[in-house]
Amino acid sequence: MAFSDTNTTIDYAFDQQHIWHPYTSMTQSLPVYGVVSAQGCELTLDSGKVLIDGTSSWWSCVHGYSHPTIVAAMQQQLSTLSHVMFGGITHQPAIETSKRLVQMTSANLTKVFLADSGSIAVEVALKMALQYWQGRNQPQKQRIMTVKSGYHGDTFAAMSVCDPDGGMHTMFGNNVTKQVFIPAPTSKFNDPLNQTDTLALDAAFTQHHQDIAAVIIEPIMQGAGGMRFYSPAYLVKLRQLCDQYDVLLILDEIATGFGRTGTLFAYEHANIEADILCVGKALTGGYISLAATLCSDEVACGISDSPAGVFMHGPTFMGNPLACAAATASLDLLLKGDWQQQVKDIEAHLTRTLPAAMASKQVKDVRVLGSVGVIEMLSPVNTAALQKAFVDLGVWVRPFSRYIYIMPPYTISAEQLTQLTSAMLSVADTIVPSEDNQTLISHG
Repeated sequence: MAFSDTNTTIDYAFDQQHIWHPYTSMTQSLPVYGVVSAQGCELTLDSGKVLIDGTSSWWSCVHGYSHPTIVAAMQQQLSTLSHVMFGGITHQPAIETSKRLVQMTSANLTKVFLADSGSIAVEVALKMALQYWQGRNQPQKQRIMTVKSGYHGDTFAAMSVCDPDGGMHTMFGNNVTKQVFIPAPTSKFNDPLNQTDTLALDAAFTQHHQDIAAVIIEPIMQGAGGMRFYSPAYLVKLRQLCDQYDVLLILDEIATGFGRTGTLFAYEHANIEADILCVGKALTGGYISLAATLCSDEVACGISDSPAGVFMHGPTFMGNPLACAAATASLDLLLKGDWQQQVKDIEAHLTRTLPAAMASKQVKDVRVLGSVGVIEMLSPVNTAALQKAFVDLGVWVRPFSRYIYIMPPYTISAEQLTQLTSAMLSVADTIVPSEDNQTLISHG
């Protein structure tokens, strides 16, 4: 049982004056809520109020908080070896995590690079692709192709393959490498590939393949780019074109991996294999930062044949033993557990309840896939106002742009999930558009 000290004093004044939070201003800061403990699917605030967590701490805490198996694994590891450099040294926690990743992913992915975070896993994947073509005597393959409405992280190479127009990184201009962008998939999840997508893919490969080192895409679900679900047939076509035109395929499963969309990895919906695969977030169950980039033997050999002779990346905290202990415990819980049924139950509840939001004139669309439920509004929402409304209702839901969504822990109870979806429907029904294009909570 997690210790809950509701007498903990949160120094909000210091926080507001000195500490950056994600995507916030230091002069016009958004309100924050002090959390003092977490247990299962609940967060306890310093006020004593308990919130049901609908976000899994940005999609990572799939087993909930304070899971005894993961906590015990980390405590044991902490008492023996919390960190050691990975250069010239190895250790069993890294070996065990890598064994499980090789076991869980597609058969062709045999090499594992352990990274610090999701963004770094993407950086590593892009560098792998570039070095591979140097080793195959095609150094002109220097560009990366991707689709619009994508998101792959906040570091510079990762930013270069995020949405170039409506994304979070448009202000960095020429400091961000110019990549090749094609339209986002328009074929719906349950539909075959439409002609619009087919023509766009064919044209892009025909025009750019000679300079393209790799294509990177979030399989099945575009996350921060709008919670958009698309057809598995799109991935099948993409894999075929990469093979036809000699282009590597990088699949970014950082958000979708480890069961979130109903299959262990989202690419399984399309029954394809990646040349390079990025995983993170739920890798450790959300208990500590760790990510990984996996590649095939062919990619590894190409990199080793490049002029450098080695792969040019090596983070200080690569293969951190404490993080690997958490990852091994989390992966074992997935392998031995009943996550498939848990996700099916969440999906069934979301499919049954969320469509009622369409009765609101401010709602544009409702969509569900696996344990992801999305209410898309017609206009951007006021994050601070909606966040407070959700806290008042006893849940933690953090909207962004036009999207009110949840990705709860798989271990959530039916009662907790009902409270979450009821809160989503209530808030979606009580917001009205304002003159500055931000939705406000109605007091009517």
